Amino acid sequence: MLELFRDANALWVLAGTTLLGISSGVLGSFAFLRKRGLMGDVLAHAALPGICLAFLFTGSKNPLWLLIGATLTGLLASLFLSWITRFSKIKEDTALGLVLSTFFGFGIVLLTQIQHSDFGNQAGLDKFLFGQSASLVGADVVMMGSIALVLILLASLFFKELKLLCFDANYGKSLGFPMVGLDFFLMLLLVVAVVIGLQAAGVVLMASLLITPAATARYWTERLDHMILISACLGALSGLVGTILSSVATKLSTGPLIVLAVTLLFFVSMLCAPKRGLIAKWLRLIQTRQKVRQEQIYVAWNQLGNQTVTLTALSNQSNLSPAQIRRWIKQQKRGGQVMESAQDTFTLSNASWKKANDTALLRLYMEMWHMYEDIETDCSIQDIEQLSDLPESLRSQLQSYLQKHIPEEDQTNYYVTRKAGME
Repeated sequence: MLELFRDANALWVLAGTTLLGISSGVLGSFAFLRKRGLMGDVLAHAALPGICLAFLFTGSKNPLWLLIGATLTGLLASLFLSWITRFSKIKEDTALGLVLSTFFGFGIVLLTQIQHSDFGNQAGLDKFLFGQSASLVGADVVMMGSIALVLILLASLFFKELKLLCFDANYGKSLGFPMVGLDFFLMLLLVVAVVIGLQAAGVVLMASLLITPAATARYWTERLDHMILISACLGALSGLVGTILSSVATKLSTGPLIVLAVTLLFFVSMLCAPKRGLIAKWLRLIQTRQKVRQEQIYVAWNQLGNQTVTLTALSNQSNLSPAQIRRWIKQQKRGGQVMESAQDTFTLSNASWKKANDTALLRLYMEMWHMYEDIETDCSIQDIEQLSDLPESLRSQLQSYLQKHIPEEDQTNYYVTRKAGME
């Protein structure tokens, strides 16, 4: 691995893939939030005929001319897509498939024609299909890096406008912003970002490199600026890892390894992200179920009107199975909140009995809050988890509404009375 950092050509490849990952991560964030995830795939495939046409017109494999041709056909594809969705009844997903297949098919035809022609220097154009990072030289990396820096600079300068385009284009239009022009500007940036990565990642894999870092970063943050920064770092990291792995395993291509590296980061984030990850959601679900079950048991205990109840009575009142109640009681017994006074007979501690009463009263208050929508308060109903969370002024309002429906002396047995009436 140390030989990688001694090889000048390997360092150029490493620098090129890292810069590509950064630019793809930054612009891919806007494409992801704009719900243009498939646009990268369309633009990458639409770039192939531009590469072939540039070679046919110039007879040269100069990277600059090839990238100009790819940019032009990429922009043409985005315009076709916009026209189709705006002036026809075809939906966007259908239009994406139509434009992608048409441009890519045309590119394959041109590529086949070039390969069977008399051009002596046509070898290597097919590398744009799957990429060949090992062929990058200093001039290629300098050009890629310069364009990547310009893209990042433009995205920074127009950050507020692009943010408005992604989150509320109609509001931006009402403020007088040229949202159609901004959308085309974003498409131009995406086209250029895709085109500069074709030589490293190829037509097929460039779409993944554009979207996957942004999708991965979304698991870790709720802020756009943080998302862009994380996405850029993930793109750079995947470029580094893919290049290093390809240098260790000499028979493996760099482009696919870069995509596999960023895909692995995506799955790790999907599982382990602290708020949006699957494991975190699973843990929150378990906690919510435990909280709801405890609330059911407390309310049922309060409805029975005694600190000491039997397991059968508690099960019938709460509609929970005896096994579920036993598991809860086992947890509470460890902290001394519940004592077993006899066989299948349990007693709540004074503190837990007060908590049961507070839980039942809070549920009554919540019903009043849902019933009366004219309650004036600064707090949200989602912020109230226990009785002490209710401000005194709000509690007074809810208590007054509660007394209109239920006399204070009957509030404890309200659930029992209502349940009997329903039966």
